[in-house]
Amino acid sequence: MSFRLAIGLDDVLAARERLRDQVYYSPCARSEMLSKLTGHQVYLKLENLQMTGSFKERGALNRLSLLTKEEAARGVVAASAGNHAQGVAYHSTRLGIRSIIVMPLATPLVKVTATREFGAEVVLHGANYDEACTEAMRLCESEGMVFVHPFDDPAVMAGQGTIALEMMEQIAGLDAVIVPIGGGGLIGGMACAIKETNPNIRVIGVETARLPSMIDAIAAHEPVTVAAGTTIADGIAVRRAGSITFPVVDRYVDEIVTVEEDEIASAILILLEREKTLAEGAGAAALAALLQGKTSLSSQKNLRIGVLVCGGNIDVTLLSRIIERGMVQDGRMILLRIHLLDKPGALSDLTRLIAHHRVNIVNTLYNRAYYGVNLGDTAIDITLETRGREQVAELLKALTEAGYRHSRVE
Repeated sequence: MSFRLAIGLDDVLAARERLRDQVYYSPCARSEMLSKLTGHQVYLKLENLQMTGSFKERGALNRLSLLTKEEAARGVVAASAGNHAQGVAYHSTRLGIRSIIVMPLATPLVKVTATREFGAEVVLHGANYDEACTEAMRLCESEGMVFVHPFDDPAVMAGQGTIALEMMEQIAGLDAVIVPIGGGGLIGGMACAIKETNPNIRVIGVETARLPSMIDAIAAHEPVTVAAGTTIADGIAVRRAGSITFPVVDRYVDEIVTVEEDEIASAILILLEREKTLAEGAGAAALAALLQGKTSLSSQKNLRIGVLVCGGNIDVTLLSRIIERGMVQDGRMILLRIHLLDKPGALSDLTRLIAHHRVNIVNTLYNRAYYGVNLGDTAIDITLETRGREQVAELLKALTEAGYRHSRVE
């Protein structure tokens, strides 16, 4: 049985006119480094450069622009882990509309603070988005306000779809786009705009493996609720695909893949270190899929691929952990446990050897009672910063030749 989808190309085109001159036309530059690394022509669409640090303000603004005067006077309520919250808060304040945002208790502080600074009344409630959304709906009813859904709304989808219109203008001969998936509003709007303009362009979605709600929905032919899970990609941590977005995704999206937490973290680090671009977990998910060869595109070469970096609102504490963990995975930071005699000068001899190999000592910790240490000996845990695995191998060889008993602490 055929039915009309919630949005069409005309809706996205109309949204673009509403958003024109109010939302940043974000750059979509070719990355030389990523192109060499993948064998494709890779273009990064930098939606992390939006005023609120995320693509979400497109859909939020389009929805707010369609409010009647009576609805605008009542104000709006939204539930969000952060990015939708900031988009609603910023544009509501700019348009003179009261906004209340319900955010999960675990929302990164940077997103909570930014939402308040943009002028919204913030309510922290629930362990996840679903619980926050339930509270938002209750508030909406009790306060007589209008609910602005983060993804399951045709106007929101159409607003997000304007990204695709820009990418098709910015990348001549575009072959494919890779887009993160949470509830489906972003990829639904973009896929509609792309497929109704040029059906030959492939649309590939990426979910975190810990919350594959859209993949499970497609397998079940309807939205289903997946088990709760924690992920560094909190912007796409949605347990149930939207009932409005699902048919659009099912119709237009060619392929959906998943990425693991370490793969997302690695993509964040590559974007930061090599591209000088700050991305949050959800913002780096699309690139993670490409770099890890998760998509069908890996079997081809020299395609023109648009990769969406959809947000850059990452908590600095999480970022520091990602950087440190990435350095460990690359062999640029190691933790060694070294046994040595507990006598004057023993540590000096050890550090002299380490310094000779131009390795930097970051931290040390002595222990005389554990790790099978003999009486008269000690064990020292040393965190070291290196240039990479080759230098680590040289140092380990030197330690062995000097008679030190050592092991790597994982």
